[in-house]
Amino acid sequence: MPRNQFQRMIFALITVVITVHAYVFYSLYVINGGTFMAITGESGVIDAINKMGGIPVFGVSVPIWAVVLIEFVLAYTLENLVGSPLSFKLACKNFNPKSTHPVLFETAIICATVGIMCPAMSFIAAFLYYNYQGGFDILKLLAEWLKLMCYNFPFAFFTQLFFIQPFVRTVFKKIFARDIKAREIAVME
Repeated sequence: MPRNQFQRMIFALITVVITVHAYVFYSLYVINGGTFMAITGESGVIDAINKMGGIPVFGVSVPIWAVVLIEFVLAYTLENLVGSPLSFKLACKNFNPKSTHPVLFETAIICATVGIMCPAMSFIAAFLYYNYQGGFDILKLLAEWLKLMCYNFPFAFFTQLFFIQPFVRTVFKKIFARDIKAREIAVME
């Protein structure tokens, strides 16, 4: 869908804004919510996070908005530098973009992106949220990374394939409607 670098960056921006919020919510509520409530004795996740003074990042408590901002910057940078270009190349290795139906080719790109970004962002999250108070153990970090990938991959795959990317493509088509219409007219002529 995006045809130039500016459009690719806008597409990635829309995707990452939605995705980071979804994953922070998923991580805080689904993966860690029970633990936070058990540690603090609170009955709600937000109350537990507030009682803890925030989310531990590198062993220092930071507010949720800072977690979202940190993950946004990391995910947007990774998506633009690695995820998007590499997923397109992987999709092209298996499908010819000119002869493959666009829906199938876009699905291949989405699957490749999840296959790249999920392990990468899960590793970053394991590193950021590692419990540094007990010292650093590489095996514990790798085990935490594997655990996060097991939690995150199904969520990433299904949300990206069925919810996030269809929504992002709809928004993208509305933003760049004139450019898309001009391309369609140029093809017809």
